[in-house]
Order: sequence, then structure tokens, then C-alpha cells
Amino acid sequence: MMRELAENYRVEIDSVDKNSWYDVLRNFDDANIYQTWAYDETRCGRKNISHMVLKKDEEIVAAAQLRLARIPVIGAGAAYVRWGPLFRPKGATEDLEAFSQAIRALRNEYACRRGLVLRIYPFLFDDESERYLPLLSQGGFKPLEGGKRDRTLIIDLRPKLEDLRKGLNQKWRNSLNRAERNGLEVIEGDGDELFETFIEKLYRPMVARKQFVEPNDINEFRLIQQKLPPSFRMRIILCRLDGQLCAGSIFSAIGSLGVYLFGATNDVGMQSNGSYLQQWRFIEWMKEHNFISYDLNGINPETNPGTYKFKEGLCGKNGRDVYFMGQFQTFTSLLSSLSVKFGESLLSNYQRSKEALQDWKSKNQ
Repeated sequence: MMRELAENYRVEIDSVDKNSWYDVLRNFDDANIYQTWAYDETRCGRKNISHMVLKKDEEIVAAAQLRLARIPVIGAGAAYVRWGPLFRPKGATEDLEAFSQAIRALRNEYACRRGLVLRIYPFLFDDESERYLPLLSQGGFKPLEGGKRDRTLIIDLRPKLEDLRKGLNQKWRNSLNRAERNGLEVIEGDGDELFETFIEKLYRPMVARKQFVEPNDINEFRLIQQKLPPSFRMRIILCRLDGQLCAGSIFSAIGSLGVYLFGATNDVGMQSNGSYLQQWRFIEWMKEHNFISYDLNGINPETNPGTYKFKEGLCGKNGRDVYFMGQFQTFTSLLSSLSVKFGESLLSNYQRSKEALQDWKSKNQ
């Protein structure tokens, strides 16, 4: 059942074009790459994205971009919000009412009016659950059954740069010191040539060497980069030693948040500690541009202990180890709910088969 918005709030659905959506994003501290027009347009096509803008007294207080997945003819399907809704305007204090009205507006439009399963993955952590779980429950949202909760490290960038360096794990700081003495050349920017160099000279060889299944399609991110406005583009940092490319990383920096997306090294990079220098250079860049926090984009000490050790050392005393609150779901259409469950079951079976084939190939080469 639909619920009216509180007094002085009103919602606009699909009232923005590409340029005006980026203007909306510029006003939010919690804006991120997953809420950019380019991200979902590249991944699912323009016809399958939708936008919600919430205003209070004509001032924008919340917004969300949704990816739509619908079954032709019957119209059943789902709407997904990743790292949204946005509800932290720049310079504003935390507004629980804006969040509550935003998820109400989303439910009214996509679950009630359109009959879709609505799933949101808010940029919220466990230590915020006491404030936000009641609002989600009151808004008709339930935690997604069986949904995993991602774990990550968030670095607080507000201290002075010298204090951030002191807060690094001692061994990590020693590795950074060695990298700085190794005479590495740092190349940074946001151009397609750098993106291509990273993919072809570092990332693809590393994937082939380690024989792992890529968690993200990096070619999609290259296409996204080509569509993003300059101020939203990902930052690419490469390192060379004696003219030889040895390490590279790709980061996103939007709103007040930096996010580590991709990294790759070769044997020379491992020996010269190029990845340490790149991470520190990105922190310097974020400080220069007044970013507040840095998300190291996932950790798993059990399945990936080496990467965890690296990220944990980088975080040091400057941040915190957190779990996301996870995904939340609401729906009013049983047909959509059953359709989504069936589709996810097929996808899960396909992914397991793909992983099994990859494992078989690695063991029989």
C-alpha cells in the first residue's frame, strides 16, 4: 500500500536528463560511481535506468538512480539501487527524515505503482544500524534473505597528511619508504590511453598469471570512463622502474569518498613496492581535493589473506573495519517476487558451473 510523503516533501520521477543528473550528484557527499548515469547506462542501457529526486520545500534532499530488470509482456521484474539513495547533501548534517522519505518515495513508485521487486543497497554500515534499521523496517523493507554482507575498511582522511602517514602500519610504512627510495616514476591521469595501458600491460597479464575469475568486467569500466564528465572520471596511477611498467591502480573519487577499484602488479612491481607508492599518492591527491574518506573496497581475510594484509596495513590506525548493513527488499507483486527468485536461481547455477569449469581448467593445464 502506498503511503503519502510527509508535508513539504515531493518526489520527481524521471524528470532529469544526463547533465542535470550530474548536477544533482555534485550536491551530495555520498555521491558515488555506482550512482552515475554512465555506470548503469553502460551496464544495462538507457531504457533500463530510472531516477528519483526528492525535494523538501523545493530543495533537493535525496536522490537515487535505479537499474530496472523487467520481463517483457508480463512486466514483472526488479529495480535495484546500489549505494543509494543519496541523502547527505554537501555541508548538511545527518537527516534521518530525508532518508525515511526517500525510501518511502522509492517504494511508492517502484514496488507499489510499477509492481517491481525493489532492492536497495544503502551506503550504510553496522555501526549505523541502530538509527537506520527501524526506518527501513517502518518503510516496509526487510533484509534480503541469504544476502551476504560485504566487509571493508574505511580510512578517515580528515587528519593531516603527516598524521595519516604516522597512522600507517609500521611494516606498511617501511614498504612505502623503500618504494620512495627506489626511484619509481609515477604517471597519473584519467585518459583512455592510461586505462588501456593498465588493462593490456598489467591487469590482463596478472589475471592470466593468477588464473582467477575477474570479479568485475574491467572493459565495462573503461567504457564508463569514456562517458563520465571530467570531474567524475576515475583516476589511473601507473608506476615505471627504469622505463618498465611495473604497477598500476584505478580509483574513483566522487562526492566526499574515494574508492579503490582495481590494482595490478608484475614481478618488478612486487620487488619495487610500486603498489604502496600508488596508494599513498592517491591519498595525497584526495587530501589535495578535500575528500573525507577512502573505501578500500572489500576485504576477506579467509579467502584473500594477502590482499587483506596489504589493505589492513594501509588502513592502520586511520580507519575502521566495517560491515555494510546489506541489501533490503520490498515488493507488492507476488508475480515479480517469484520471477526474480527463479531468475536468480538460474543465474546462481550458471555462475557455479562457470567457476567449476574455471577450476577444472586450472587443474588440468
